[in-house]
Amino acid sequence: MGFFTLLEVATMPVLQVLIISILGAFMATGYCNLLTADARRQMNKIVFVVFTPSLMFASLAKTVTLQDIISWWFMPINIGLTFLLGGILGWIVVKILKPEPHLEGLVIASCSAGNLGNLLLIVVPAICNEDGSPFGDHSICSTVGLSYASFSMALGGFFIWSYTYHLIRTSGITYRAMQIAKESIPKTPNKDLDANAETKLLKGEDEDQVAVLVDPNGEENESLAIVTQTSVGKLDNEKQSPWDRVTGILHQIVDELLAPPTIAAILGFLFGATPWLKNLIIGEGAPLRVIQDSIKLLGDGTIPCITLILGGNLTQGLRSAKLKPMIIIGVICVRYMILPVIGMGVVKAAGEFGFLPADPLFRYVLMVQFTLPPAMNIGTMTQLFDVGQEECSILFLWTYLVASLALTVWSTVYMYILS
Repeated sequence: MGFFTLLEVATMPVLQVLIISILGAFMATGYCNLLTADARRQMNKIVFVVFTPSLMFASLAKTVTLQDIISWWFMPINIGLTFLLGGILGWIVVKILKPEPHLEGLVIASCSAGNLGNLLLIVVPAICNEDGSPFGDHSICSTVGLSYASFSMALGGFFIWSYTYHLIRTSGITYRAMQIAKESIPKTPNKDLDANAETKLLKGEDEDQVAVLVDPNGEENESLAIVTQTSVGKLDNEKQSPWDRVTGILHQIVDELLAPPTIAAILGFLFGATPWLKNLIIGEGAPLRVIQDSIKLLGDGTIPCITLILGGNLTQGLRSAKLKPMIIIGVICVRYMILPVIGMGVVKAAGEFGFLPADPLFRYVLMVQFTLPPAMNIGTMTQLFDVGQEECSILFLWTYLVASLALTVWSTVYMYILS
């Protein structure tokens, strides 16, 4: 496969994302006024609760079997390494470049969470169908590649809706806590007659005043945070026993694992790995196949809606984003320079130790997992928790523009290594 043919294959899915994003940006302008801020927020809730879970369940239940889960055991480890190593590199970027506090989670998430869903679902079968592909018969390669990509998407969704969800949620809570604490404390003139020139002109009436956070749905939520003025963003753990702290952490983990996409992924694995459950909804003769067809129909709306929301946020982000250019460059370097090199080393080492199947397409998918642009679900989370939406759109614009070239170059290198 020639370089320019590969360039076309790798560029098409990225261009699709950019074109739909431009449409979303136009729909959010005053000319159309269709994707207003409130409309994007409501659409995002539907994506979170309905579309994304449907996509994950439909893909997993149809393409993944128990045998696949057993034979592809290294893939979850590989994806976990992309999140771990990307998170460490993102943390280093944060410490060096020091973005705004509420953007730290966004930067780390962008470095660690790759687009393991729709890009792989498009790129892998497209490369299989090209003449000169090193992965054998076109039809067999496409079918197997689709299974690899679907499994990758489901596993990636599990990590994204646990680890990345926690990062963005924590950033949103911290940011709103600081803002609410500042705005909710009434100020009165300092009437101290003995005050000198260095005495503050204003002081709070009550230094222990409490600010209660409100969740994205506009309702009070005790599980989010209660912050005092004297310790904004800090948890008062001194009065808690170790058991209470452990219980609180486990409760938080369970809450995040109960997110609709995570539940859908677990159910998808269950149906895919259990033959009698799978036969109920999958296949021509399945008695309940209409359920699978309906869920798939809902899931097909996930990617267009996420991309339109991303484009709608871009219009506001171009005017009000507070993202330093060096942070964008840092994320690009992590995603397209450092992680791909690490990925090649990880996959080559795993192959040498006999951890991987002999199929070169499987190894190619593992390597590409280290090379993808940030997951678009990050945009869903920033919209859900109302933190860093504009900055997320700007970051995605540049990372997806660079992805067209980066995916091409690294795909060429990977196929050369595996040929």
